[in-house]
Amino acid sequence: MTMTNPLMPGNNIITIDAHQHFWKYDKVRDSWIDENMKVIQRDFLPADLQPILAHNHIAGSVVVQSSQSNKENIFQLNNANKNDFIKGVVGWVHLMADGVEEQLAALSRHKKLKGFRHVLQGEPQRNMMLLPAFKNGISHLAKYGFTFDLLILPDQLPYALQLVREFPYQPFVIDHLAKPPIKNGEISTWKKAMEPFSSCTNVCCKISGMVTEADWNHWRWADLKPYIDVVVQVFGTDRIMFGSDWPVCLLAAPFDELIGGVRQYFQSFSAHEKAAVFGINAQRFYRL
Repeated sequence: MTMTNPLMPGNNIITIDAHQHFWKYDKVRDSWIDENMKVIQRDFLPADLQPILAHNHIAGSVVVQSSQSNKENIFQLNNANKNDFIKGVVGWVHLMADGVEEQLAALSRHKKLKGFRHVLQGEPQRNMMLLPAFKNGISHLAKYGFTFDLLILPDQLPYALQLVREFPYQPFVIDHLAKPPIKNGEISTWKKAMEPFSSCTNVCCKISGMVTEADWNHWRWADLKPYIDVVVQVFGTDRIMFGSDWPVCLLAAPFDELIGGVRQYFQSFSAHEKAAVFGINAQRFYRL
């Protein structure tokens, strides 16, 4: 059987926010939202985001899981099914469960469920993604057309590289540039770890989550530009996509300022390249 590249272009270009969240704030479940994050210690639901997307001429979004449970899938799919602007859901599944393939088969019935994410950045075992049980779960995703979002930190990039090379026909995307240390202005170690992904054609990268890795109160676009430069160089404009990370981005910047700055960065790029970054790539990756 001839295998095709999982990131081949599709049709019907639309502008997409490839990474945002909804939640009904729960103090216990959402304990990661600490006292320094009071601005996001509340509910964020589709009715809050829709007018923001419309104002910024964005036709739709991909909502990404905020907690790791089956209840989260139900909550986000319910949001998606009631709101046409939500084009896809990145949920959660217990990849290391014995019956993971049966779970995936059942979940594949939900047309708006496009893929899954595990909060690997928070796992004490930094190479958890390379455990046989985890890789077994990953091995079944492509069969059902599911993608996988890699939420990792820079120290985990070598493990992620090994993982994506073992599964060359599984579509992966690195969230938030793997959270480089923008606040400290450090770039060389992160850049060196990112560069090998240039040859991994099954891997995309989201230009998202940057402002919250910078100094929340004093960041400038000049602080972010070198990191975007690296991602563009490594992945090219056919394997990167814009994501707001709303509402987490509100810790450091309003949505309008965020997308305005990214659009300004790509202003000199060709019309095709801009369409790819802001819509085509998300559409074909998540099969929207």
